Amino acid sequence: MAQPSMKQAATADGLVEQLIDVGATAVRRGFVLASGGNLSARLPGSEEFVVTGAGTWLDRLVPEDFTVMNLAGEVVGGNPQPSSEWKLHQRTYRVREDVNAIVHMHPQHAVLVDALGHEIRLLTLDHAVYVRSVGRTGFFPNGSDELADTAAEQAKEHNCVLLAHHGCSALGEDVGMAFRRAMNLEEAATATYRALLLGDRTTRFPVPADEAIRHA
Repeated sequence: MAQPSMKQAATADGLVEQLIDVGATAVRRGFVLASGGNLSARLPGSEEFVVTGAGTWLDRLVPEDFTVMNLAGEVVGGNPQPSSEWKLHQRTYRVREDVNAIVHMHPQHAVLVDALGHEIRLLTLDHAVYVRSVGRTGFFPNGSDELADTAAEQAKEHNCVLLAHHGCSALGEDVGMAFRRAMNLEEAATATYRALLLGDRTTRFPVPADEAIRHA
C-alpha cells in the first residue's frame, strides 16, 4: 500500500490519512507509547479541525477514531469523545492562523533534557531550519486550561513548544511539516544529551550560519 503524501491535503479525509500515518510512525520510532500523545489538522482557512479521540493508540488509528471540532471548542462530528488534550490544539489554532497541523508527542530525550534543566541546543542545519526556536511551559495538568493557554502563548513565537515533564507540541502549515519539526526537536534533544555526556555544554549551530539562514 502506497504511503500517503505529506504535502498539504486537499480534503479532511486526506488529513486523517496523513495523521494515521504519522501516528504509526511516531510509535514505531519511540516518540510516544500506547494512548499517549495526540494529533490534529485542519484545511487552510477552516474553522474546523480533526483531532484524535480519547484513549486512541496512535499506531492503531482508524478514520472513526477522529473527532471533528470547531474553534469554539464544540464537537461537530466524528468520534463524540475527543482527546482530553483537545484544548491544547484548539487554543493554538486560534492564535496561529498559519498553522494547520499540530503533533503532540512525549519524546524521551526532549522531556529528559528539559527536566534536568538544560536547554535543547540546535546543532545541525536541519535543527536550525525546521525547529528554529523552542518555547517552553511549566508543568500543568494535561487537558487543563492553564496548559492549553500557556502553550498557545508560546506558540505565538515558536513552532516547537516543550511542555515540562510531559512532552512537546510541534506546529506546521501542514501535517508533514509539523511532524518534521517534532522529529528534529527530538533529534536536537538527543544530540544535546550526547554532548552533555561528553562534557560539552556550549556547542551549537554557528551563529553566522544561523544569521544567514534567517536572512535567506
